Amino acid sequence: MIALILNEGLIYGLMVLGLFLSFRVLNFCDMTIDGSFPMGACVLASCLSSGLPMFPSLILAFLAGLLAGLVTSLIFNKLHIPDLLAGILTMTMLYSINLRIMHNRANISYLRIPNLFSKLQDFSQNHFPAINPEWALVIFLIIFVFAVKGLMDLFFHTDMGLTMGALGDNPQLVISQGVNPAVLRTIGICFGNGLAALAGAFASMYNGFADVGMGTGTVVSALASLMLGEFILKSNKIGLQTLRVLIGSCIYRALMILARTYGHYINLTPNDLKLVTGILIILCLFITRFKGFTKNKISNKDKIK
Repeated sequence: MIALILNEGLIYGLMVLGLFLSFRVLNFCDMTIDGSFPMGACVLASCLSSGLPMFPSLILAFLAGLLAGLVTSLIFNKLHIPDLLAGILTMTMLYSINLRIMHNRANISYLRIPNLFSKLQDFSQNHFPAINPEWALVIFLIIFVFAVKGLMDLFFHTDMGLTMGALGDNPQLVISQGVNPAVLRTIGICFGNGLAALAGAFASMYNGFADVGMGTGTVVSALASLMLGEFILKSNKIGLQTLRVLIGSCIYRALMILARTYGHYINLTPNDLKLVTGILIILCLFITRFKGFTKNKISNKDKIK
Protein backbone atom coordinates (compact mmCIF):
# COMPACT_ATOMS: atom_id res chain seq x y z
CA MET A 1 0.00 0.00 0.00
CA ILE A 2 2.92 2.37 0.69
CA ALA A 3 4.13 2.03 -2.91
CA LEU A 4 0.60 2.72 -4.17
CA ILE A 5 0.33 5.85 -2.00
CA LEU A 6 3.72 7.15 -3.13
CA ASN A 7 3.02 6.47 -6.81
CA GLU A 8 -0.34 8.22 -6.81
CA GLY A 9 0.89 10.99 -4.53
CA LEU A 10 3.90 11.80 -6.71
CA ILE A 11 1.99 11.56 -10.01
CA TYR A 12 -0.75 13.88 -8.83
CA GLY A 13 1.86 15.93 -6.98
CA LEU A 14 3.06 17.21 -10.37
CA MET A 15 -0.43 18.56 -10.97
CA VAL A 16 -0.57 20.12 -7.49
CA LEU A 17 2.75 21.86 -8.22
CA GLY A 18 1.04 23.39 -11.26
CA LEU A 19 -1.91 24.47 -9.12
CA PHE A 20 0.48 25.92 -6.53
CA LEU A 21 2.08 28.04 -9.25
CA SER A 22 -1.23 29.56 -10.37
CA PHE A 23 -3.20 29.69 -7.10
CA ARG A 24 -0.49 30.60 -4.60
CA VAL A 25 2.31 32.26 -6.57
CA LEU A 26 0.29 34.17 -9.17
CA ASN A 27 -2.94 34.45 -7.14
CA PHE A 28 -4.76 33.32 -10.30
CA CYS A 29 -7.81 31.08 -9.90
CA ASP A 30 -7.13 28.70 -12.79
CA MET A 31 -9.76 26.04 -13.50
CA THR A 32 -8.07 25.04 -16.76
CA ILE A 33 -6.36 22.15 -14.95
CA ASP A 34 -9.63 20.19 -15.08
CA GLY A 35 -9.18 20.17 -18.86
CA SER A 36 -5.39 20.18 -19.28
CA PHE A 37 -4.95 17.14 -16.99
CA PRO A 38 -6.97 14.79 -19.26
CA MET A 39 -5.57 16.57 -22.30
CA GLY A 40 -2.08 15.30 -21.46
CA ALA A 41 -3.46 11.78 -21.13
CA CYS A 42 -5.36 12.03 -24.42
CA VAL A 43 -2.36 13.39 -26.34
CA LEU A 44 -0.07 10.69 -24.98
CA ALA A 45 -2.55 7.87 -25.71
CA SER A 46 -3.20 9.14 -29.23
CA CYS A 47 0.52 9.50 -29.97
CA LEU A 48 1.45 6.07 -28.62
CA SER A 49 -1.42 4.37 -30.44
CA SER A 50 -0.19 6.02 -33.65
CA GLY A 51 3.28 4.55 -33.17
CA LEU A 52 5.11 7.68 -31.97
CA PRO A 53 8.03 7.02 -29.56
CA MET A 54 7.51 7.52 -25.83
CA PHE A 55 9.59 10.62 -25.06
CA PRO A 56 8.39 12.75 -28.01
CA SER A 57 4.84 11.80 -26.97
CA LEU A 58 5.45 13.01 -23.41
CA ILE A 59 6.92 16.26 -24.75
CA LEU A 60 3.84 16.77 -26.94
CA ALA A 61 1.59 16.13 -23.93
CA PHE A 62 3.49 18.80 -21.97
CA LEU A 63 3.28 21.24 -24.90
CA ALA A 64 -0.46 20.62 -25.17
CA GLY A 65 -0.79 21.71 -21.54
CA LEU A 66 1.25 24.83 -22.29
CA LEU A 67 -1.11 25.63 -25.14
CA ALA A 68 -4.18 25.17 -22.91
CA GLY A 69 -2.71 27.60 -20.39
CA LEU A 70 -1.91 30.06 -23.19
CA VAL A 71 -5.57 30.05 -24.30
CA THR A 72 -6.74 30.82 -20.76
CA SER A 73 -4.20 33.61 -20.43
CA LEU A 74 -5.23 35.16 -23.75
CA ILE A 75 -8.90 35.07 -22.76
CA PHE A 76 -8.02 36.73 -19.45
CA ASN A 77 -5.58 39.34 -20.77
CA LYS A 78 -7.02 40.21 -24.18
CA LEU A 79 -10.78 39.78 -23.61
CA HIS A 80 -10.62 40.97 -19.97
CA ILE A 81 -12.70 38.06 -18.75
CA PRO A 82 -12.26 37.19 -15.02
CA ASP A 83 -9.70 34.47 -14.27
CA LEU A 84 -12.23 31.98 -12.89
CA LEU A 85 -14.52 32.28 -15.91
CA ALA A 86 -11.59 32.20 -18.35
CA GLY A 87 -10.42 28.88 -16.88
CA ILE A 88 -13.93 27.42 -16.94
CA LEU A 89 -14.38 28.41 -20.60
CA THR A 90 -11.08 26.80 -21.60
CA MET A 91 -11.84 23.70 -19.52
CA THR A 92 -15.24 23.34 -21.21
CA MET A 93 -13.78 23.70 -24.71
CA LEU A 94 -11.01 21.23 -23.95
CA TYR A 95 -13.52 18.42 -23.43
CA SER A 96 -14.47 18.55 -27.13
CA ILE A 97 -10.84 19.05 -28.16
CA ASN A 98 -9.78 16.00 -26.14
CA LEU A 99 -12.40 13.92 -27.93
CA ARG A 100 -11.00 15.14 -31.25
CA ILE A 101 -7.46 14.27 -30.15
CA MET A 102 -8.57 10.69 -29.44
CA HIS A 103 -10.45 10.48 -32.77
CA ASN A 104 -13.90 10.80 -31.12
CA ARG A 105 -13.24 7.93 -28.70
CA ALA A 106 -14.05 8.44 -25.03
CA ASN A 107 -11.10 6.33 -23.85
CA ILE A 108 -8.03 4.44 -25.08
CA SER A 109 -6.62 1.41 -23.28
CA TYR A 110 -2.89 0.74 -22.92
CA LEU A 111 -3.51 -3.01 -22.76
CA ARG A 112 -1.72 -3.60 -26.10
CA ILE A 113 0.31 -0.38 -26.15
CA PRO A 114 3.74 -0.48 -24.45
CA ASN A 115 4.43 2.59 -22.35
CA LEU A 116 7.10 3.92 -20.00
CA PHE A 117 5.55 2.49 -16.84
CA SER A 118 4.95 -0.97 -18.27
CA LYS A 119 8.56 -1.06 -19.52
CA LEU A 120 9.86 -0.06 -16.09
CA GLN A 121 7.79 -2.80 -14.46
CA ASP A 122 8.98 -5.38 -17.00
CA PHE A 123 12.58 -4.34 -16.41
CA SER A 124 12.10 -4.71 -12.66
CA GLN A 125 10.52 -8.16 -13.01
CA ASN A 126 13.27 -9.41 -15.34
CA HIS A 127 16.27 -8.08 -13.41
CA PHE A 128 14.97 -7.78 -9.83
CA PRO A 129 12.25 -10.45 -9.46
CA ALA A 130 12.32 -10.28 -5.64
CA ILE A 131 11.27 -6.62 -5.66
CA ASN A 132 7.68 -5.51 -6.19
CA PRO A 133 7.48 -3.80 -9.64
CA GLU A 134 5.53 -0.95 -8.02
CA TRP A 135 8.75 0.15 -6.31
CA ALA A 136 10.46 0.57 -9.67
CA LEU A 137 7.84 3.21 -10.46
CA VAL A 138 8.33 4.78 -7.02
CA ILE A 139 12.08 5.19 -7.65
CA PHE A 140 11.52 6.67 -11.12
CA LEU A 141 8.83 9.08 -9.88
CA ILE A 142 10.90 10.23 -6.91
CA ILE A 143 13.80 11.07 -9.24
CA PHE A 144 11.61 12.76 -11.86
CA VAL A 145 9.26 14.70 -9.57
CA PHE A 146 12.03 15.95 -7.28
CA ALA A 147 14.03 16.98 -10.35
CA VAL A 148 11.04 19.10 -11.43
CA LYS A 149 10.73 20.46 -7.90
CA GLY A 150 14.44 21.32 -7.86
CA LEU A 151 14.16 23.18 -11.17
CA MET A 152 11.18 25.14 -9.83
CA ASP A 153 13.12 26.05 -6.69
CA LEU A 154 16.06 27.24 -8.80
CA PHE A 155 13.73 29.26 -11.04
CA PHE A 156 12.20 31.07 -8.07
CA HIS A 157 15.68 32.19 -7.01
CA THR A 158 16.24 33.91 -10.37
CA ASP A 159 15.22 37.50 -11.12
CA MET A 160 12.24 36.34 -13.19
CA GLY A 161 11.15 33.90 -10.50
CA LEU A 162 11.35 36.53 -7.75
CA THR A 163 9.39 38.95 -9.94
CA MET A 164 6.76 36.28 -10.59
CA GLY A 165 6.46 35.69 -6.85
CA ALA A 166 5.94 39.42 -6.31
CA LEU A 167 3.30 39.55 -9.06
CA GLY A 168 0.74 37.60 -7.03
CA ASP A 169 1.17 39.83 -3.95
CA ASN A 170 1.79 43.24 -5.48
CA PRO A 171 1.18 43.67 -9.23
CA GLN A 172 1.84 47.42 -9.04
CA LEU A 173 5.37 46.76 -7.79
CA VAL A 174 6.05 44.60 -10.84
CA ILE A 175 4.66 47.26 -13.18
CA SER A 176 6.81 49.94 -11.51
CA GLN A 177 9.88 47.80 -12.29
CA GLY A 178 9.06 47.98 -16.01
CA VAL A 179 7.91 44.36 -16.32
CA ASN A 180 4.79 43.43 -18.28
CA PRO A 181 2.62 41.46 -15.80
CA ALA A 182 0.58 39.86 -18.60
CA VAL A 183 3.67 38.19 -20.08
CA LEU A 184 4.90 37.01 -16.70
CA ARG A 185 1.47 35.69 -15.73
CA THR A 186 1.18 33.88 -19.06
CA ILE A 187 4.48 32.08 -18.49
CA GLY A 188 3.33 30.90 -15.06
CA ILE A 189 -0.11 29.77 -16.22
CA CYS A 190 1.33 27.91 -19.21
CA PHE A 191 3.93 26.11 -17.12
CA GLY A 192 1.36 25.18 -14.46
CA ASN A 193 -0.93 23.64 -17.05
CA GLY A 194 2.03 21.93 -18.70
CA LEU A 195 2.78 20.19 -15.40
CA ALA A 196 -0.90 19.24 -15.07
CA ALA A 197 -0.89 17.73 -18.58
CA LEU A 198 2.30 15.80 -17.81
CA ALA A 199 0.69 14.50 -14.61
CA GLY A 200 -2.33 13.43 -16.66
CA ALA A 201 -0.06 11.54 -19.06
CA PHE A 202 1.63 9.75 -16.15
CA ALA A 203 -1.75 8.99 -14.52
CA SER A 204 -3.05 7.45 -17.74
CA MET A 205 -0.01 5.14 -17.95
CA TYR A 206 -0.39 4.20 -14.29
CA ASN A 207 -4.13 3.50 -14.61
CA GLY A 208 -3.73 1.69 -17.93
CA PHE A 209 -6.07 3.91 -19.94
CA ALA A 210 -6.75 7.50 -20.99
CA ASP A 211 -10.26 8.89 -20.62
CA VAL A 212 -11.71 12.29 -21.52
CA GLY A 213 -13.56 12.40 -18.19
CA MET A 214 -10.57 11.68 -15.96
CA GLY A 215 -10.11 15.35 -15.13
CA THR A 216 -13.46 15.80 -13.37
CA GLY A 217 -12.85 17.25 -9.92
CA THR A 218 -9.10 17.48 -10.45
CA VAL A 219 -8.85 21.07 -9.24
CA VAL A 220 -10.80 20.27 -6.05
CA SER A 221 -8.57 17.29 -5.20
CA ALA A 222 -5.45 19.36 -5.97
CA LEU A 223 -6.74 22.15 -3.75
CA ALA A 224 -7.33 19.65 -0.93
CA SER A 225 -3.76 18.36 -1.35
CA LEU A 226 -2.40 21.91 -1.33
CA MET A 227 -4.26 22.82 1.85
CA LEU A 228 -3.27 19.61 3.63
CA GLY A 229 0.38 20.34 2.87
CA GLU A 230 0.04 23.91 4.13
CA PHE A 231 -1.67 22.65 7.26
CA ILE A 232 1.14 20.17 7.98
CA LEU A 233 4.15 22.38 7.17
CA LYS A 234 4.24 26.17 7.43
CA SER A 235 7.14 28.06 5.86
CA ASN A 236 7.91 31.05 3.65
CA LYS A 237 10.88 29.33 1.97
CA ILE A 238 10.10 28.24 -1.58
CA GLY A 239 11.92 24.91 -1.20
CA LEU A 240 9.72 23.93 1.75
CA GLN A 241 6.60 25.28 0.04
CA THR A 242 7.11 23.02 -2.97
CA LEU A 243 8.00 20.13 -0.65
CA ARG A 244 4.80 20.50 1.33
CA VAL A 245 2.86 20.40 -1.94
CA LEU A 246 4.20 16.88 -2.55
CA ILE A 247 3.65 15.90 1.09
CA GLY A 248 0.06 17.13 0.94
CA SER A 249 -0.52 15.20 -2.28
CA CYS A 250 0.75 11.96 -0.71
CA ILE A 251 -1.36 12.51 2.44
CA TYR A 252 -4.48 13.18 0.37
CA ARG A 253 -3.94 10.09 -1.78
CA ALA A 254 -3.32 8.03 1.37
CA LEU A 255 -6.65 9.20 2.80
CA MET A 256 -8.46 8.38 -0.45
CA ILE A 257 -6.86 4.92 -0.67
CA LEU A 258 -7.75 4.19 2.95
CA ALA A 259 -11.31 5.34 2.29
CA ARG A 260 -11.55 3.06 -0.75
CA THR A 261 -10.00 0.10 1.08
CA TYR A 262 -11.61 0.28 4.50
CA GLY A 263 -14.53 2.62 3.92
CA HIS A 264 -17.03 -0.25 3.72
CA TYR A 265 -16.73 -0.64 7.49
CA ILE A 266 -18.56 2.68 7.89
CA ASN A 267 -20.73 2.23 4.76
CA LEU A 268 -18.46 4.52 2.74
CA THR A 269 -18.45 3.82 -1.01
CA PRO A 270 -16.29 5.20 -3.87
CA ASN A 271 -19.22 7.47 -4.69
CA ASP A 272 -18.59 9.30 -1.40
CA LEU A 273 -14.97 10.24 -2.13
CA LYS A 274 -15.91 13.66 -3.53
CA LEU A 275 -17.85 14.29 -0.33
CA VAL A 276 -14.78 13.34 1.72
CA THR A 277 -12.65 15.71 -0.36
CA GLY A 278 -15.04 18.60 0.22
CA ILE A 279 -15.15 17.93 3.96
CA LEU A 280 -11.32 17.86 4.09
CA ILE A 281 -11.11 21.28 2.42
CA ILE A 282 -13.76 22.73 4.75
CA LEU A 283 -11.95 21.33 7.81
CA CYS A 284 -8.60 22.76 6.69
CA LEU A 285 -10.16 26.17 6.06
CA PHE A 286 -12.04 26.11 9.38
CA ILE A 287 -8.97 25.10 11.42
CA THR A 288 -6.81 27.72 9.68
CA ARG A 289 -9.41 30.43 10.28
CA PHE A 290 -9.88 29.31 13.90
CA LYS A 291 -6.12 29.44 14.55
CA GLY A 292 -5.93 32.91 13.00
CA PHE A 293 -8.89 34.10 15.08
CA THR A 294 -7.32 32.70 18.29
CA LYS A 295 -3.97 34.38 17.58
CA ASN A 296 -5.66 37.74 16.92
CA LYS A 297 -7.69 37.41 20.10
CA ILE A 298 -4.58 36.68 22.17
CA SER A 299 -2.64 39.57 20.59
CA ASN A 300 -5.56 41.96 21.27
CA LYS A 301 -5.63 40.88 24.92
CA ASP A 302 -1.89 41.53 25.19
CA LYS A 303 -2.36 45.02 23.75
CA ILE A 304 -5.10 45.78 26.29
CA LYS A 305 -2.83 44.70 29.14
